[in-house]
Amino acid sequence: MATSEENVLVVPRSLFDELGSFQGLRRPAEPYLEKFLLKENNSFLARSLAENDPSFKQIIPYCVFTHGDRILHYVRGSKSGEKRLVAKGSIGIGGHINDTDESQASFDQSAYHYAVKREISEELSLTGGFTERTVALINDDSNEVGAVHLGVVHIVTLESDQVSAGEKAIAELGFLTIEQLRERRDNLETWSQIVVDAWDTL
Repeated sequence: MATSEENVLVVPRSLFDELGSFQGLRRPAEPYLEKFLLKENNSFLARSLAENDPSFKQIIPYCVFTHGDRILHYVRGSKSGEKRLVAKGSIGIGGHINDTDESQASFDQSAYHYAVKREISEELSLTGGFTERTVALINDDSNEVGAVHLGVVHIVTLESDQVSAGEKAIAELGFLTIEQLRERRDNLETWSQIVVDAWDTL
């Protein structure tokens, strides 16, 4: 077949366990990221393999956008790349890191941060500037999606609340307070639930 398959950034599950695996949210993220982003510790794997192989963790930047005291929320539409999360509410914008982000076979810190900025520019159209900080990691081994992914939580503080979706997978985009998000917690995807529950500590 001539179709070119997406390759995604992965680290061995064994490395995650060695550094200290956990369930839920863990901060700070840096001790993990420093090890994950050493070129000898990561690689790219065909997504069809990675999605079904829990011996690897796919590294997923998970960017939470804020303006004032409000948090950007959306619903994953039918065009979402992760079919298992369609129709779920989310406060995380992000996705897989692909080998198109780096011409070599593995990934380092500078390539990672470039990929995060690329992901932001693809997913959203912003009218103002922003600042971004890495705050935590998310792991959820309780379901088949979470078992093969590891989230890196970035909080992105926006200068303007004029934001629009750059992809059809993002529907019903709008800002909500943390209280409003807590009220609809049961409708959120698991990672967003974890972030909302820990919001006061981030």
